[in-house]
Amino acid sequence: MTAEVAPQATAEAPMAPMDVLRSRRYLGLLGLAAVLGVPISALAYGFLLLTAALQTWAFTTAPLALGYTAPPLWWPLVPLGVAGVLVAPVIRYLPGHGGESPADGFHAGGYPAGRELGGIAAAALASIGLGVVVGPEAPLIALGGGLAVLAVRLARRGNVPAGVASVVAATGSFAAVSTLFGSPLAAAFLMMEAAGLGGATATMVLVPGLLGAGIGSLVFIGLGSWTGFGTFSLAVSGLPPADDPTIWSLGWAVAAGAVAALLCWVIRSAALRVRPLIVRRALVLTPVLGLGIAALAILYAGVTGHDAAEVLFSGQDALGPLLRDPAAYGVGALLLLIACKGLAYAGALAGFRGGPTFPAMFIGAAGGVALAHLPGLDALSGAAIGMGAMTVGMLRLPLTSVLLATLFLGADGLTVMPLVILGVVVSYLVTLRLPDPCPRAAPAPETA
Repeated sequence: MTAEVAPQATAEAPMAPMDVLRSRRYLGLLGLAAVLGVPISALAYGFLLLTAALQTWAFTTAPLALGYTAPPLWWPLVPLGVAGVLVAPVIRYLPGHGGESPADGFHAGGYPAGRELGGIAAAALASIGLGVVVGPEAPLIALGGGLAVLAVRLARRGNVPAGVASVVAATGSFAAVSTLFGSPLAAAFLMMEAAGLGGATATMVLVPGLLGAGIGSLVFIGLGSWTGFGTFSLAVSGLPPADDPTIWSLGWAVAAGAVAALLCWVIRSAALRVRPLIVRRALVLTPVLGLGIAALAILYAGVTGHDAAEVLFSGQDALGPLLRDPAAYGVGALLLLIACKGLAYAGALAGFRGGPTFPAMFIGAAGGVALAHLPGLDALSGAAIGMGAMTVGMLRLPLTSVLLATLFLGADGLTVMPLVILGVVVSYLVTLRLPDPCPRAAPAPETA
């Protein structure tokens, strides 16, 4: 992104970034960011509320309405199969193919065309709402950016300059994910690092974005209070205290970072190798993939007695219970959880739509809790290391990975930060040295 993101003095002589920041037109752009932040964050809140309501209906209300006193063990086969039936035609036939495939990792910058927004929302709603192992961050960012640009184009009744559209899109994306990660600042780090912004040019884009995120955060808080559903924040309270770092825990951080990088590589490799097969016969194989994810959840629940929901969904809601009571999970249950969740995650990345962040965090937390059964590491420190190491292995965003893992733990975040940093750095370096799991781009879905 160049200095042309903001107003120019002339076509031949673009204004310097600092001059842009001092200009009146830039102040107008900040005003636009403030205006856009309110409706887009409200729509994002509504989208999250709708997915939560759909999850409750699909996994609790529907089986009870059919006469079951509790959802039967096999019930996940129903919503996951339906998810495949719904998502496959969206990806194949609608413009934009339901958004970016999460198997390609997390990306920021750019925005979808207006005609693609419906498909992105439909694919994400069916995937997330019916229990597929993906998170909401990627579709929210895409929808927020696309809606912001669409609103400006409709207001101006014409084309919007590319540079202005980029800033507007970033503002919409910031507003849409303003409190999803527990803080507008965490969302800002994610967007900044993923887009590769830097210097004064970054300031031009980030200041409107931060304004939109701050306003979006207020909207989320207000709607959460009004509806009683909260703010969908990742942050969890009531966690046990973490121990101070030791030589032993530093050593475990190095080991966990290396293992997490390898596990992420295996998950992405599996997803990228399966995806072309799914794309070629999406209408048949996507529902089969959904049933396979459900079968993994049923296997885990049947063997361990724990909730199948720990394998399904993004893992965002399951992180708190896992960390509040790690003693409830034996090593065998944790290893089976990692295996089932990892396979389900790979399948979701290959055939569905959503974000890759939260499942990686949950798998990392489960791995860290399992590691804490060995001497020299407490459960909360192990979970923090695992979350950071798995997040950077999937996203390749080291600063964001450290921030998310530590911010999630609240007051204990500062205590475990040295361990998280070490685990993230090791995982990142190993990830960069691993071969590309699938160097060739996947074919685009065929259209009718």
